[in-house]
Amino acid sequence: MKEIRNIIATYDAMDHARNKAALATVVSVQASSYRRIGARMLVQSSGEWVGGISGGCLEGDALKRAQAAIFRDQPSIITYDTMEDDEHQIGVGLGCRGRIEVLFTPIDPADEHNPIEVLRQCVPRREASILLQLVGDEAPASLNGRLYTPATLTDMARDTGLNEEELRTAVGVTLEAGTSQLPTLRTSAGGNRQVLCEWLRPELQLIAVGDNYDVDAFAGIAREMGWILRLIGTPRKLSKVLFDLATSVNHYDEADQLALDDFTAVVLMSHDYERDKQMVRHFLPLQPVYLGMLGPRKRLERMHEELAAEGLNLAGYPRLFSPIGLDIGAESPEEIALSIAAEIVAAYRQRSAGFLKDRTGSIHA
Repeated sequence: MKEIRNIIATYDAMDHARNKAALATVVSVQASSYRRIGARMLVQSSGEWVGGISGGCLEGDALKRAQAAIFRDQPSIITYDTMEDDEHQIGVGLGCRGRIEVLFTPIDPADEHNPIEVLRQCVPRREASILLQLVGDEAPASLNGRLYTPATLTDMARDTGLNEEELRTAVGVTLEAGTSQLPTLRTSAGGNRQVLCEWLRPELQLIAVGDNYDVDAFAGIAREMGWILRLIGTPRKLSKVLFDLATSVNHYDEADQLALDDFTAVVLMSHDYERDKQMVRHFLPLQPVYLGMLGPRKRLERMHEELAAEGLNLAGYPRLFSPIGLDIGAESPEEIALSIAAEIVAAYRQRSAGFLKDRTGSIHA
């Protein structure tokens, strides 16, 4: 979502009377690829761009393709194939051994339903968004780059000839899977069309509880990740930088004013045992996707015994992490913050967080 925010901010800052734009979107990936479905890059006719569709090997060619789409005022789909050692293929020298399709869509600022405006609607949502679009060579040129949402499936069925119920089923499957899907659906004329159902997760909301100096390092990592940062602590003890980085700042006794959802992580770093225990009492029943608490294992064991006497079973909550952080040998506040942030991502994506060199199969599977 951070990339989408950057794209929207760049688009809004453009002088559309003098400068035009096109959006490059990865719509299909086979085998290995640095970026996945939904990676985006906004290209201006002036040659400036933001975002990315690869690790840097395709952006130069994508810039030219996007400018061509702007000049012709017509979308196009380009396949980048590095499966074989073809010296004429862009990016083949990197040995990625993958194939991706990229859709280049010129943006019409006068169209209130252009892709940028549809993406804008997704940013504030606190639940997963689904974006649908036709892909493949059989898609009519007039519909290439047109984004639909579950709210506009009736329009999509009318425009494409696809069955609305099949579209709704595809949306349901995508939501259930929690990952983008590429089903082939039937048209009313008896043909088939491929539909990209993109699953777009909202920004992770991070609630950090504490007001010591290590919160500053953790907040810096959260900013780089593009997370929504909410702080709980003693406001007078927090630095000005933290007030600039945080979306909200609340006192310890105002924790109940923060709303949690399926995309919220909570980190307790107050270095105060009784305060952390109070926060565990509050947050554990709310079941954030991640609840982490700084401190040694013996501290957690003591808290487990005391809260068990109150009827709160910490052992029955698999999303409680303490000690927190991945085992990377972290020592400084910055390294500890990095290890915690990495653990949050792993828990959020339901991954084991081991060494990729030891992983069998696809990195992204």
